[in-house]
Amino acid sequence: MEKDSIKLFKCLSDKSRLLIINNLKESPMYVELLSERLKLSPSTISFHLKKLEEVNLVYSSKEQYYVVYHLNEDILSLSLNDLISVAKSEKDVQTEREDKYKQNVLDAFFEYGKLKSIPVQQKKRKIVLEKIAESFEGGRSYAEREVNILIADFHDDFCTIRREMIGFNILERQNGIYKLMDKKQ
Repeated sequence: MEKDSIKLFKCLSDKSRLLIINNLKESPMYVELLSERLKLSPSTISFHLKKLEEVNLVYSSKEQYYVVYHLNEDILSLSLNDLISVAKSEKDVQTEREDKYKQNVLDAFFEYGKLKSIPVQQKKRKIVLEKIAESFEGGRSYAEREVNILIADFHDDFCTIRREMIGFNILERQNGIYKLMDKKQ
C-alpha cells in the first residue's frame, strides 16, 4: 500500500490529471471529448489517462468504437487518513530495524549473560545499560549494596555501570536509595 499511495500522490500532483478527474466525476468520457473540453491534444489526454490507470484512479471500457474512461470510486472514496496510514507500516519496519540493531549490540557485548566490555559508543552503551536494567523491578527501592550485587552479575565494574545508569536516567538515586526511572521520562 505504501508504494501505491506514493504513486497516487505523485499522480495527483499534475494539474491536467486533476482536470481530467474532475471532468470524469461528471460522467464517463472518451479521449476526444476530454481533449475538446480541456483544450489539450488527444495524445496528452491519453498519456495522463494511462498514468491515472496505473494508480487505479480510472479504468476503461470499450463501448462501440470508443474506449470510455470511468473514475474508480473505490480509490476516490479513500480518506486521506487511509492513504497516509502507510506511516504505520514504515514505523513497523523502523522498529524492526532498531530491534535487530539492539540485538546485534547485545550479541556483540554479552557472552553467556556476562558483559564482555562496556561499549565506548553512547548509543551502544545505553542499549547495554537498558539490558542490565531489566534485572531490576520497577517501583522497588534498592540499597546501593543491592544495586551493586545485581550489576556484578553482569560485570565486575559495578561502580562505573551504576554511575552510567544514573547518567542515562535509567536509575535514579535519592539519599542512597536507587529506583528504576519511569521510561516515559
